[in-house]
Amino acid sequence: MPARTKKKPNKSAKKAPATQKKARVRAKPARATPRPAKRPKIKVKPKAKPKPKPKVKVKPKTRGPAKSAQALRKQREQERARAQKERERERAQRERERERAQKERERDKARAQKERERAQKERDKERARAQKERERAQKERDRAREAERKAREAERARQKEDARRAREAERLAREAERERVREEARRVKEEERARRDAEREAYRKAKEAERERLRAEKEAARRALEGRVARATKRALRAGAKASTTRVYRPDAIPNQAGTTRRAEPGQLPRPIVQRPVAPPPPPPPPPPPPPKEPVPQNIEERYASVLKRLGEAEQSFRDEYAESLEMSWVYHDSALEGVVYTYQELRTAIDPSVTVVADSSLQPVVDEIRRHRQALALVRDLGEKKRAPLTVDTVKKLYLTLHPDEGDIKNLKYRKDIPQHRLYFHEYAPPDKIAYKVRQVIDWLNGPEPKKIKHPIRIAARVHYDLLRVFPFSNDSGKVARMLMNVILLRAGHPPAIVHSTERQRYYEALKNSLPTLIQMITESINNGLASVEKRLDEHDTRVRSFGG
Repeated sequence: MPARTKKKPNKSAKKAPATQKKARVRAKPARATPRPAKRPKIKVKPKAKPKPKPKVKVKPKTRGPAKSAQALRKQREQERARAQKERERERAQRERERERAQKERERDKARAQKERERAQKERDKERARAQKERERAQKERDRAREAERKAREAERARQKEDARRAREAERLAREAERERVREEARRVKEEERARRDAEREAYRKAKEAERERLRAEKEAARRALEGRVARATKRALRAGAKASTTRVYRPDAIPNQAGTTRRAEPGQLPRPIVQRPVAPPPPPPPPPPPPPKEPVPQNIEERYASVLKRLGEAEQSFRDEYAESLEMSWVYHDSALEGVVYTYQELRTAIDPSVTVVADSSLQPVVDEIRRHRQALALVRDLGEKKRAPLTVDTVKKLYLTLHPDEGDIKNLKYRKDIPQHRLYFHEYAPPDKIAYKVRQVIDWLNGPEPKKIKHPIRIAARVHYDLLRVFPFSNDSGKVARMLMNVILLRAGHPPAIVHSTERQRYYEALKNSLPTLIQMITESINNGLASVEKRLDEHDTRVRSFGG
């Protein structure tokens, strides 16, 4: 390999970076923001140029002969050509070295790229394998979780089925017990009815026998009197005396005297007539006393049970009349407490099932309102019979929607959104944003442990009524809803419904404004007054029945 000659520095190559730098400087984008004002340039004194070195005068060589000069020139040309060839060879060698290095670098780069691709593929494979492993593990976990869920659901279904069967068995047992109690009560009622019927029949027969006896005694006395008169008349005629009486008897009025005539023997003196005083008939015996009344119980539950028993023994017409009167009274007084007073004609028209369309169109809204009130009372009785069904917030909403079906349904029903300016009640209402919480609080208290400690249905019902009406959840008829919920609690406890009389309206408002004990006393009085009224009505009915039977 030839020795490398020292390469001269290329001035143009050195100047290239500066040119590129200038090009880069020129290629800068324009600034978006305005440039600041140019500062005044400070004139710099140019540096003094170095003085050129003085040229050394070369002494002219002495010319040799022309041949030696040409030889020297030719030799120089050859040297120059040789140096040029050497440079070309070195350049070619460098080019080959550069190309070989470039190829080597490209091979290394390709090898490195292949290595990277192989490593990437390995990583991708590893990642895919890990992903598959994770997916497999996830599937295993999902299968295990699904199996566990199915096992839990199966266990829950089994427990639910066991609970349902237990409830069904308990329900059947309760039904059987209830049926037995009902059958026993029916048997006792039948026996009591049969006993009373027997007593009534015996009483009727005794009265009939007494009347027959009196009639027979009167008939016997009349016949005896007529016989005595006839005998006296006959004896007088036989003796030739003038009749002492002017009475004339019909032939059919004179009893048969066969076997009673005494014929006078010859020589026998006539028997003297002796006037005997006629004794008055004996007084009739007193009628048998009516069957004894059962003692009136003092407990409200016992009184209400006795009233229901007596109503069950009464005629169907009396029961229908009483139920109709009770509903009319309930609707009238409950609406009067809300400031709405119905007339008797409006109540009769609304309760009459045969009237579907009212002739007077102005009465149709009133009739519809009364009928919705009756539907709400039917719902109260239904809830009172279902003692095991819990009372919830939806129960309160359902009572209100029965009165106002156009308000939507239970899910979409909204509470009161403001405080009314013209209020019917005197007490303070709950703020609109606290209504839902306070209604739920009242229901939670009712279903909590405290009512079980109180053990007094009237106190519990009055407390729920008092708290719910102080919340006043709805703009209209909140009082009706509170009183209906109170009566549901009373009916479930075996008490009659509490109907507050309209004449007690002012006292009722004052009780709601002041304290709970006043309201409890008022509800107790309403229940006792209602029981006394129906007991009086039943007594009058029994008296009429006995009089008719006598």
